[in-house]
Amino acid sequence: MMKAEQQYIDLFSQCEAMICRNSTEVMNAPRAKAFADFERLGFPTTKEEKYKYTDAAKLFAPDYGLNLNRLDIPVNPYEVFKCDVPNMSTALYFVVNDAFYSKALPKTHLPEGVLLGSLKELATEHPELVKKYYGKLADTSKDAITAFNTTFVQDGFMLYVPKGVVVDKPIQLVNILRADVDFMVNRRLLVVLEDGAQARMLVCDHAMDDVNFLSTQVVEVFVGDNAVFDLYELEETNNSMELTVGAVLVGDNAVFDLYELEETHNSTIRFSNLYVQQEANSNVLLNGMTLHNGTTRNMTEVTLNGRGAEINLCGMAIADKNEHVDNHTVIDHKASDCTSNELFKYVLDDQSVGAFSGLVLVRPGAQRTASQQTNRNLCATREARMYTQPQLEIYADDVKCSHGATVGQLDEKALFYMQQRGISYKEARLLLMFAFVNEVIDTIRMDALKDRLHLLVEKRFRGELNKCQGCAICK
Repeated sequence: MMKAEQQYIDLFSQCEAMICRNSTEVMNAPRAKAFADFERLGFPTTKEEKYKYTDAAKLFAPDYGLNLNRLDIPVNPYEVFKCDVPNMSTALYFVVNDAFYSKALPKTHLPEGVLLGSLKELATEHPELVKKYYGKLADTSKDAITAFNTTFVQDGFMLYVPKGVVVDKPIQLVNILRADVDFMVNRRLLVVLEDGAQARMLVCDHAMDDVNFLSTQVVEVFVGDNAVFDLYELEETNNSMELTVGAVLVGDNAVFDLYELEETHNSTIRFSNLYVQQEANSNVLLNGMTLHNGTTRNMTEVTLNGRGAEINLCGMAIADKNEHVDNHTVIDHKASDCTSNELFKYVLDDQSVGAFSGLVLVRPGAQRTASQQTNRNLCATREARMYTQPQLEIYADDVKCSHGATVGQLDEKALFYMQQRGISYKEARLLLMFAFVNEVIDTIRMDALKDRLHLLVEKRFRGELNKCQGCAICK
């Protein structure tokens, strides 16, 4: 049997000229090295420690169509899509499959100097600016998924906010998957906020058609000194495979929030790789939530590179049926006086499977490190399975570090007590599970989105699939 990666190696070898011709020089420059890295690495399997719970090679084996010649997709997303998060007004933009939709744009006024639009077009118009950032965090030599995306990507989205500029209105980017056959999409997002800049961004994923999609996405976010950036990602796709790779570089005294929400369906498969590098006195909050999925594999690697940096890394997973959620995290303390707080919670029902592997590395010289890692897991049935592996490696002597994990079931005494006071068993069970994950939701620093997520989580526990109001896609 042909290995999963061979079909993609053959495809690139045959179509390299076409891929490059329909992209731009800045994105073409690292393509050959990325392809060589992908050939050398191949898709990871469960034989690799880092991927021991998720077999990527098996999941990438099916055959998908690609739009390498950039044929036009006949859809106007502004006519078919509306996404409402109450009390939040946004400037709405679209990426259809992996191409920025520029035929119709919102009338929102952007401050002077802000660049927003197609990554391919902006890289052509401002090559030196884009070249300075593109591919600088996503290392293709160390991860096959990142190498794969860099090899095939041709376009995407870019936001550039110059020094001291504040973008008041949240920017909403909706990725729409549209195809008549099983289809692969490879897109890139690049966000650059210079010193003192501020912006908020909400990213949503939707699928219009009942076919299998395989989507790879690499996100690189650069946040400068004293800059503030919030990124919220919500995924609502259908019969799709979602793969996200993100990278974040945070400068001195910067503050950055990243929220990811996966709300897909049981037939979805998602890989997400997120890389973060923080400089001195920066503050980052990462919050990833899996509400609906099929198979999800998230990897987060954070490097605290400057003195006084702080990372708050949070995650939540709610799974039932045969769903699979795997989170792999690394927090690398390279500098002194840094702080990391990590909290992951799982609620597993039916025959679902959860996995958590978290490493906190304190390097020599990283004195006065403060680190806390917590993984709490609730198995609502005896058939649910949780695998957890918290890890600490410490090579400095003046530190305060702790880590721990628990796996348990619902408190029978609490259930009995609530039923004695007139609460049904089903409602008591729901209330206990909701209280269990509430701590993760409350880390969100945007009230409108926090309220929305409280509602989505409650609907999830009640077994209701959420649909966006007024959306022609989510009928």
